[in-house]
Amino acid sequence: MSQAGPAVQEPTLATLKQSFLHAPRTLRLVWRSSRRTTAMLGLLTIASACLPIAVAHAGKEIVDAVVAGAESDCIRWALIELVLVLGHVFSQRGLSLARALLGARLAIDVNVMVLEKAQELELRHFEDPEFYDQLTRARREASSRPVQVVTETFRMVQNALTLAGYMALLLSYSGVAVLGLILASIPATLAEMRYSNAAFRLRNWRSPDMRRLNYLEYVLANDGHVKEVKLFGIGPLLLSRYRNVAEGFFREDRELSLKRATWAYLLSMLATGAFYACYLVMAVSAVRGRLSLGELTLYVVAFRQGQQAFQACLEAVGGMYENNLYMSNLFHFLAIPTPKALPRREPIAVARAKPEEGIRFENIGFRYPDAKEWALQGVDLHIPKGQSLALVGKNGAGKTTLVKLLARLYEPTSGRILLDGRDLVEWDPQELRRRIGVIFQDFNRYQFKLRENVGLGSVEHLQDEPRILDAMDRGGAAELISELPMGIETPLGRWFKDGTELSGGQWQKIALSRAFMREEADILVLDEPTAALDAEAEHAVFERFRSLSRGRTTILISHRFPTVRMADRIVVLEHGQVVENGTHQELLSAGARYAKLFALQAQGYL
Repeated sequence: MSQAGPAVQEPTLATLKQSFLHAPRTLRLVWRSSRRTTAMLGLLTIASACLPIAVAHAGKEIVDAVVAGAESDCIRWALIELVLVLGHVFSQRGLSLARALLGARLAIDVNVMVLEKAQELELRHFEDPEFYDQLTRARREASSRPVQVVTETFRMVQNALTLAGYMALLLSYSGVAVLGLILASIPATLAEMRYSNAAFRLRNWRSPDMRRLNYLEYVLANDGHVKEVKLFGIGPLLLSRYRNVAEGFFREDRELSLKRATWAYLLSMLATGAFYACYLVMAVSAVRGRLSLGELTLYVVAFRQGQQAFQACLEAVGGMYENNLYMSNLFHFLAIPTPKALPRREPIAVARAKPEEGIRFENIGFRYPDAKEWALQGVDLHIPKGQSLALVGKNGAGKTTLVKLLARLYEPTSGRILLDGRDLVEWDPQELRRRIGVIFQDFNRYQFKLRENVGLGSVEHLQDEPRILDAMDRGGAAELISELPMGIETPLGRWFKDGTELSGGQWQKIALSRAFMREEADILVLDEPTAALDAEAEHAVFERFRSLSRGRTTILISHRFPTVRMADRIVVLEHGQVVENGTHQELLSAGARYAKLFALQAQGYL
């Protein structure tokens, strides 16, 4: 973790104006979220602004009635003040309720917006660390900041109305007092805005370390890691790293908080001194008979409350400034161009005698964002419809990348991919993906019910139990139903109550079953599908696979040559390029890379 934090920048008029540009959009967001509650918040704000002035005036009338000995007037104004105070208490309670309800509603709506945006983005975003920093900043306080913007806006309106009423009273006494009220409150507010800016910059600057902290916490307290953490004794090391990062955060926050509190206290003394100076002048005026006791009471309350209202206005401005800084994180995230908005190359027109069936990779080159080396380069490959193809090569050779391009999780950097004679850019992504059934090596283990774990392979058939059972039979997971305590309704994993953990091989069978849910898929892609299965289970899976894949185009990625040799054709990739292409026997006869790899693996069984 870096020791030097971000430099503190003074809030200028330009930055102040820029930060408030997000306020209208935030207010529209809150209004759409709950119009009724927002309207209630506005009405109660106006009531809370006007009632204190009325209470102060009633207090003046009570004091004057006491001095004059007018008992009936005293009782009447006391009752009026009681009603006004009860109304003020009601409005304050109502404001708290409205803020709580609006905050709860917004917390859901804004987080849904963030997650909806995440669904629209491409795989490349989720493989970019900077994107995760941006996502972290957007989600961190996005659910609370919008309602704070609205609260501060209404708070500013409330105090501005209150201030206007008090200033009207004070101007009749002294314009100098009003000027002192204003000037004495400004320095503390400017300091607060300065440190709000510093806090925002600090939190944004350390987003990568915040993600690192969250990851260490996840590893230390997650069932998927606990075995290795305990077995290798790495808990103390990770906990030490967690403590170091957390303590660094604490030191930075403590330093900023101390500076913020010190300057706020020192500068607030200016406002306090100004109040008591005016208080003394008014008290002397009352002693000399220039003010009545009721007028003294009214002006003291007006000055004190007016000063507090003005300071509250400035604090609201500072709060809006800070909250809008954080809202900028949310709006910048939501403004990330979605795939539809991203520039797409036009289909490359090439004349052919007739559209061919199958998949064709033409001079495909691909480089991951910000990567210097090519993951694939100059790949030419044709997979006729109904043929089974096996991809062989070391880790990092480009096998899985080729599948990602086929599913349009990425766009090729160069070249093009054709499906049934049409460039993939001409295909609707959803239509394309419905034709593909795929299981990756790093398949997901959903902490859902068994039925849902399989049914998610075809969401529209999530409640189609016969289809789910058939898919489980194809994937070799049917026997799990009788083994689990609640059958197909058994929750899987240990994250939630009554969950049942499975072995790696059992999870893999479920992942295979999930792929087989797509009965309409005529392209099957299996990326190391049997890595966690024993030899007998692997043989059973591929016997099923051979029968189920008849008439379908299949792409198989595997390091196991007994599996690979079952394919019609085998392609060997090295450094992102096709180095061999042929049947099992043809590649063995060639005596090149594939033959050597086959011989090495065969020695392991001798």
